[in-house]
Amino acid sequence: MQVDFYQLSRDPVERVVPLLAGKVLESGARLSIAARDEGLRTRLSEALWAQDPPAFLAHGVAGAPHAARQPILIGESCDRANDAAMALLADGEWREDAAAFARAMLLFGDGATGAARELWRGFAGRDDIERRFFKQDERGRWKLAG
Repeated sequence: MQVDFYQLSRDPVERVVPLLAGKVLESGARLSIAARDEGLRTRLSEALWAQDPPAFLAHGVAGAPHAARQPILIGESCDRANDAAMALLADGEWREDAAAFARAMLLFGDGATGAARELWRGFAGRDDIERRFFKQDERGRWKLAG
């Protein structure tokens, strides 16, 4: 599995999630977005719908009727009801259920840097996990670091 660490140093999570979700859908994959805080889940949902037509990102709530048909599911944990290949951890918290996906993206801000570093080190000796670290440049583009 691949775990991508995204350090949020420039843009807020509500701006980054639609960008990454759009890339996932462009690749033909489905996505599960996890955030424990209900307010954050609501803001992410609004941000996904707010994309300019026809680029708005259709999505649903994990556990809701017809969740299996949704290209993107938002929930407290990583949900595979829609056969998602990728998980996006929008709140900076690792969940072991993310390991069931081919790729997990961990977004973290300044407050979660220590936990992200600890997780990075914890994954270092595992043959089953490929780690990548992304930073934003001054223009807001994501670059693979080191």
